[in-house]
Amino acid sequence: MSILVVGSVAFDSIETPHGRVDHVLGGAATFFSLAASYFTDVRVIGVVGEDFTDENEAVLTRRGVDTRGLEHVEGKSFHWTGSYLKNLNEAQTLKTELNVFETFAPKIPAEYADSDYLFLANIDPVLQAGVRRQMPKVKMVCGDTMNYWIHDHRENLNKVLIGLDALLINDGEAKMLAGEDNLMRAANKILSTGPKTLIIKHGEYGATAFFSEHSFGSQNGSGKPGYTSVPFRAPALPLDAVVDPTGAGDSFAGGFFGYLASQPEVTPAVFKRAMFYGGVMGSFAVEKFGTERLQQLSREEIDQRFARIREISHLD
Repeated sequence: MSILVVGSVAFDSIETPHGRVDHVLGGAATFFSLAASYFTDVRVIGVVGEDFTDENEAVLTRRGVDTRGLEHVEGKSFHWTGSYLKNLNEAQTLKTELNVFETFAPKIPAEYADSDYLFLANIDPVLQAGVRRQMPKVKMVCGDTMNYWIHDHRENLNKVLIGLDALLINDGEAKMLAGEDNLMRAANKILSTGPKTLIIKHGEYGATAFFSEHSFGSQNGSGKPGYTSVPFRAPALPLDAVVDPTGAGDSFAGGFFGYLASQPEVTPAVFKRAMFYGGVMGSFAVEKFGTERLQQLSREEIDQRFARIREISHLD
């Protein structure tokens, strides 16, 4: 099965307690694509400038990612500068240069029309909705968003939420989206707005999935809107050191959605394993700066780490 991801392909300049790097390859679609590529075929739609080199693109193509949807235009690529010196769990944005990303209008190549799965990375909800309309036959669509779109573009974001099979956001974003301080109440409220399933990411503490009566395409609860069953919590793997948290959430999404797309059917058991694989890919992403660690993996390493996370989650 193939996944089509639409989002940012960018450069990052990052400082953490482990050092500083300038102008390394980043972006939500980049991290997602690399993580998902270890499980299934990935196609990417994004925009880059003249500073995006053949070697930058080769980072994706070496992993088998289809980059025919990557538009090259005049100007500079999106560039984000951030610091984790104060808190490794929360980035401090020092500078955001949208550059060519400011006028990004996703163009879907005809060759991508038969994509089986769609991931709408963190971009303007208007663009997300436009892509969704052009891909009506996908089997499953997942999406991401952030506090800026939640706070200032709620009306457009609500239109996107209605069409999502799964929404992946962090706990702070979930509380903001729902206007609730309690995650259980927040999840209940968010599910009532449209997403069939909600995954809330907790950074180094794992992720929790909340299900509705529409999850997995069947009734699994009371039939009432909103939260209807026991949530599922997937732990994160304790690490000796976190070098660079940038892209961890997008890597989680890539591992999660990539594994789902690799399976013949999305069942509750498959969904839960997918959350573990999401945690695995997020844990690899933070071990080195930028996408470096995601470029160097083997499926054997991934499955070994999956087994470790599975082991620590068992009581007996």
